[in-house]
Amino acid sequence: MISTTSISVSNLAKRFGPITAVDGLSFEVRGGEIFGLVGPDGAGKTTTLRILAGVLEADDGAVSIEGCDVLRNPEQAKHSLSYMPQRFGLYEDLTVDENIQFYADVFGVNRAVREQQSAKLLAAAGMTEFRKRLAGKLSGGMKQKLGLVCALIHTPKVILLDEPTTGVDPVSRRDFWKVLYELALQGVTIITSTAYLDEAERCHRVALLDHGKLLFCDTPSQLKQRLGKDVVAVTSAEPRRVRDALAHAEGISALVLTGDGVHAVVDEARRRIPQFENRLTAASAPFDNMVITSPSIEDLFVDAIAQRGQAQ
Repeated sequence: MISTTSISVSNLAKRFGPITAVDGLSFEVRGGEIFGLVGPDGAGKTTTLRILAGVLEADDGAVSIEGCDVLRNPEQAKHSLSYMPQRFGLYEDLTVDENIQFYADVFGVNRAVREQQSAKLLAAAGMTEFRKRLAGKLSGGMKQKLGLVCALIHTPKVILLDEPTTGVDPVSRRDFWKVLYELALQGVTIITSTAYLDEAERCHRVALLDHGKLLFCDTPSQLKQRLGKDVVAVTSAEPRRVRDALAHAEGISALVLTGDGVHAVVDEARRRIPQFENRLTAASAPFDNMVITSPSIEDLFVDAIAQRGQAQ
């Protein structure tokens, strides 16, 4: 990671009529950093990335990418970055190689550089053997990886990725992130958005957004330490019944469904656990285990949203 600032966003705002999609957003991203914009649908992630990419005008604020003022000179900024929207424009009736060639031509990349760069990127993405396959015949995960290869063919300093792994299978997600880590090691600055809070753990730093506002911005480990509360993990084959039974229990500020149960964000775990056990038993809500566990970013986010709701 490079210590210098690659991207600077200050008091960014965007409104669509009465709706404020981005509300005073400020953050900085260092060179070679993987920075995550994390939040649910409607958090402002896509709008922010579109402004950074120079394809949407902001109402207020300032954005600088590699020293270029994006809001004043969006065309100049585009020479330093590549933007991969949610639906990247692959041509399904062209092969993998033909799609890459098309985007290389768009960016003015000569043949020798294109062949060298595409060979390296396809190898990193595990797609070398699919060069002659039509893009329309690729799986969803492979299409996303091809989109990334096309977006990187002109060797940008910054890449903006809008929910690149949505709907992608776990193996392809892993391969996709492997490519991102390799790019970061080469000094490429990456901003990626995601609604998957578990995916935030993969980023160097994370900005948690809700309704266009920045809730927290820090490393995943520091974010989890910010919670300042205990988390009780309840293992159950019927997590929704457990959540419903604990919904109004004293001491709980947030409840998060997990794959195998429920996380309860509580004030004093050791004192509350016997109360929760009695409550679940009385409600005939089955559970296998109840232990104190380490908080996740999702626990922090859901608790923060709950606290905001109570304050409003």
